[in-house]
Amino acid sequence: MSTTLIPQPSTLLDQIRRSLPVGLTGRVSKLIGLTVAVAGFPAPLGAVARLEAEHGTRVEAEVVGFSGDDTLMLPYGELHGIRRGTRVVLIQSVPGARVGDGLLGRVINGRGRFLDERPPAVLPHRVPLQAEPISPMQRPRIHQPLGTGIRCIDGLLTCGRGQRLGIFAGSGVGKSTLLGQMARSTEADVNVVVLIGERGREVREFIERDLGPEGLSRSVVVVATGDDPAVLRLRAAYLGTAVAEYFRDTGRDVLLVMDSVTRFALAQREIGLAAGEPPATRGYPPSVFALLPRLLERSGRTNRGSITGLYTVLVEGDDTNEPVADAVRGTLDGHVVLSRKLAEHGQFPAIDVLASVSRLMNEVTSVEHRQAAIALRQLLAAHRQAEDLISIGAYQNGANALVDAALRMQEPILRFLQQDRTESSTLPEAQRLLNDLKRQRERGLFASEVDQSGDLTHD
Repeated sequence: MSTTLIPQPSTLLDQIRRSLPVGLTGRVSKLIGLTVAVAGFPAPLGAVARLEAEHGTRVEAEVVGFSGDDTLMLPYGELHGIRRGTRVVLIQSVPGARVGDGLLGRVINGRGRFLDERPPAVLPHRVPLQAEPISPMQRPRIHQPLGTGIRCIDGLLTCGRGQRLGIFAGSGVGKSTLLGQMARSTEADVNVVVLIGERGREVREFIERDLGPEGLSRSVVVVATGDDPAVLRLRAAYLGTAVAEYFRDTGRDVLLVMDSVTRFALAQREIGLAAGEPPATRGYPPSVFALLPRLLERSGRTNRGSITGLYTVLVEGDDTNEPVADAVRGTLDGHVVLSRKLAEHGQFPAIDVLASVSRLMNEVTSVEHRQAAIALRQLLAAHRQAEDLISIGAYQNGANALVDAALRMQEPILRFLQQDRTESSTLPEAQRLLNDLKRQRERGLFASEVDQSGDLTHD
């Protein structure tokens, strides 16, 4: 005797929402730049339709707004052959994507289509692109650290499972290399790497050089290059987040790497302005600052799994206070600042420790670990404060015990902060090296105090 499975009400509702509007048609009434106005087409926001030109050209487009009786759409491709009166057919009313474990090791575009020239994978599940963020009362406290493989971050900016960190950097300071190294070395079960607005040649370089076969085997890479339309760049961010949510809900710890949030904001600015939204802060329409927290808040920890988010922010002219950077920094749980000055001196990763902070470090580290990190920060701060005097040779030994210790320990400190691009570190190793530096500092300060008091040391 066979058993018939009865769909749940929510499943039926989703099916009805997807199926009822299909068959809706309209006609192009005008084109304004890249914006297509369609008359008699009451499709919902985010719906996808097909523009059917008379000579056979078919272009898919997405609903981005409304103006009077017209529905405004932005295309996924070129508009050659589209004219007034072109027929428009609705093909998807609720934005969604197919997901599954078959995505691991694969490269897809913003539409979820495979780019790696391998056979399509079987993806049995479907998820919405724009799911609701986690309820505040359903977020367990973050208390477990997540090793990133980067000694400086694990030791001084320790990240928790489910935390969201921003990586703030100008162009050319090693941001992509750092992300690839973290994706290879992280303790997370799955990586979801979202590349938004990258140069076309850099995508394969990142996958083969920075991510490598080992990193790719447990990663899903979502790509929307700089020449893709703004709607695809925006869609790639939502798709990558939805894929990360799927793996999180299966009980895994996910590392979500999005490079970059700035290009996500630029894509929304382009869409908002095309839809008639007035510009506000530095040309960004208000919708940009409304969408940013909705996207970033989807990461985090649940009772099933976690999404640890690493979101890069491109700072114009190394100005970390520009509008997008300021909005992202206020939303995330910490920020890592990459310094151009350190990069120019050949330091990798070029992390400015004193300008960076992890707001959850106290929750996921021991007292001993925190004390060792504070001791090293004090040495770095003392050296920076006296840097001008040191550079011109005006600093006198013995004037400040902390500066003396910083100068004496400069080489071991640099060895801790620097890391080869092919080197992987562990969280226990970072803690051990930090403790070693703390003991060296204490021995140096004790010897300095003895010397200043005029006492003799005993063998």
